[in-house]
Amino acid sequence: MEPTTTLPKASKAEIVKQAKAHIEQLFEAHLPKQLVYHSFKHTAGVAKETAALAEAARLDPADQEALLLAAWFHDAGFTEKTDGHEFRSTELAEQWLQERHYPADRIALVKQLIEATHRDAKRETELEKILVDADMSSLGKEEFFANAELLRAEWETTAGRVFSNVEWAEYQLDFLLTHKFCSDVAQERYKEQLKENIKDQRKLLKKLEKKKKKRENEKDETFAEGKRGVETMFRATYSQHIQLSGMADQKANMMISLNAVLLSIIITYLGAKTSTLGPAFTRNPVLAVPMGLLVATSLGSVVTAILSAQPDVTSFKWLRRSPQIATNRRVNLLFFGNFTKLSLDHFQEGMTELMRNKDMLYTNMVTDIYYLGEVLARKYRLLRTSYTIFMVGLILTAISFAIVLLYKA
Repeated sequence: MEPTTTLPKASKAEIVKQAKAHIEQLFEAHLPKQLVYHSFKHTAGVAKETAALAEAARLDPADQEALLLAAWFHDAGFTEKTDGHEFRSTELAEQWLQERHYPADRIALVKQLIEATHRDAKRETELEKILVDADMSSLGKEEFFANAELLRAEWETTAGRVFSNVEWAEYQLDFLLTHKFCSDVAQERYKEQLKENIKDQRKLLKKLEKKKKKRENEKDETFAEGKRGVETMFRATYSQHIQLSGMADQKANMMISLNAVLLSIIITYLGAKTSTLGPAFTRNPVLAVPMGLLVATSLGSVVTAILSAQPDVTSFKWLRRSPQIATNRRVNLLFFGNFTKLSLDHFQEGMTELMRNKDMLYTNMVTDIYYLGEVLARKYRLLRTSYTIFMVGLILTAISFAIVLLYKA
């Protein structure tokens, strides 16, 4: 253990009390709401366990104070970042302690203790081991399961790490089995409840595995019974997509034809009346505004209508020799935009696998419907733009012509 400086008990109580109040205000103002596990409650619990372990280890007041300050600040960095928050926590602790003229050697110790809570740090001193054990004390407490669910929710919202119930139970059991408390006082304090948690986690995992197996069996039976309904759903969905695509193409063709005729008339008229319109534009240059608006409207509308009717093929890049082509959820072997990028042998292998496995077959059909929907969404978005341009353009043209007539009058 490193040499310490004895501090008055009143000083210890006051600085720790101030640290607690500061962290509570900091978390309330800046901690992201999705951090449901690394909350002020967790920090307060770590501080409480740190005090208990330090007392059990019979540390002198100076070391207890350093441990408690590190405990209160060890997750302060979460207010600004998640990955590597420990190092930001040390900076926040250093800044706060310097403002209170805390001894430099004690600040260095507090920073050292906070850095020890990083997952890759080596814990060599007794103080470092105690703080890390306090941070992981939930593993040896009755509220382990409730805290684990909070951590699961936090990971899902902040890191996108999603677990099924069985996967999460397996992960937690593995973590419980492999974790070792560093300090003697922590091993003594948490060993019994840790054993109970491991036992309960094993029971939970077995229970969840049985439920999963039962659910899969029921799913297979229900799927077989509802096969006709599923096929009807796919048939109706495909038919609806085809009808919607046909309607979109008809609307696009109508807009293309209308604007093509309109542009032809305007261009022909302007070409035939160039000598007549030239003086007219000279006398009334504002006539160029409505004519320009009409041409721009027709051009913009017809271009977006053509883009809407333009064939669109969704395709993806993958390894041509991938042994898992049929199981790739983003590859649709039923769509030519995907399977034409494969060799005939790979396509035949994939189709054979599809015909053997109904789950893969339905997955490919669902994928096909999804990307058909993407194409339809693009068609109707461009089509709506085309009609909007045409409508707004006609209104603006009519208004500009009216202004021109009033101006001439």
